[in-house]
Amino acid sequence: MQALQSVQRRVIDEGSAGQRLDNFLIKVLKGAPKTLVYRIVRSGEVRVNKGRASADTRLALGDEVRIPPLRLTEKNEEAASAVPAREFPVLFEDEHVLAINKPAGVAVHGGSGVSFGVIEQLRRARPQARFLELVHRLDKETSGILLIAKKRSALTTLQDVFRHRQAHKTYAALVTGAWPASRKVIDVALHKFLTQDGERRVMAVKGEDEGRRSISLVNVVERYAAFCLLDVTIKTGRTHQIRVHLSHEGHPIVGDEKYGDFALNKALARGAGESVPGVNRQKLPDGRFERMFLHARYLRLAHPVTGEDLVLEAPLPPECVALLSALKPAPAAAGYSAA
Repeated sequence: MQALQSVQRRVIDEGSAGQRLDNFLIKVLKGAPKTLVYRIVRSGEVRVNKGRASADTRLALGDEVRIPPLRLTEKNEEAASAVPAREFPVLFEDEHVLAINKPAGVAVHGGSGVSFGVIEQLRRARPQARFLELVHRLDKETSGILLIAKKRSALTTLQDVFRHRQAHKTYAALVTGAWPASRKVIDVALHKFLTQDGERRVMAVKGEDEGRRSISLVNVVERYAAFCLLDVTIKTGRTHQIRVHLSHEGHPIVGDEKYGDFALNKALARGAGESVPGVNRQKLPDGRFERMFLHARYLRLAHPVTGEDLVLEAPLPPECVALLSALKPAPAAAGYSAA
């Protein structure tokens, strides 16, 4: 069974000004396949100020967009309405930007087999919000600071900040082994590829001819008997950059299912029945640790309107704090506050 929509005429307001036509339509036509959106644009059925327009047309304040009647399956509409409303811990919020502390295991948006993510859940929780868009991304397995723009102008400004590497981002990562104190800069190019199963992966390569230059700065926060807690500041924002860089150096992140120590991860996830060197499992809830220990803990950048420094900090999640408390210390280990 199908539901029929009538002709829509939308006047572009401040929240949509500057947006591409295709992205505007995808947002307005919730549940419509992207193939349908591009087809009606190419055919000229979508009109901007009564004229034809291309998918990459930038919409201006006051433009009128005519959207033709479309048949959207009830299945698509039901899927959109099935997204659960959810709020997340707020680190900062004003009329321009929202910063949340994203938990591990939650995607930032739907797609690639994921029905919905943070942004879809926030939109359901805040139906009165006229504009909510992701400024940047975090891997599903990574927790920590995530920025959402509440106005189109804030989105474009903040995206420029990230694009020009003016945002200072630091992550907490627990890795296996003893990280060498002298290894403070990783300048290794990265290359993205797809596996035979269509899964996105990244590998370290020899030079920029084979991949994109990627730079991570590493500082040892605390040493344990079999692990190291690191602060990693990224100078470039490549896909899976920290995960691949640390694994390439021979010290993968604990719990990383793509680039990590798979035997260790499996042992930690099993529970107290199996011993793990350097870990007192009795101090872990149920004796388990079942996530990746990578957390976006610090972000500093200019506020999109005032230009003043916006400094955000996200405390380590309880499960990460619990794992640190369960690690056996190395001799003369430095102190670390997880709060």
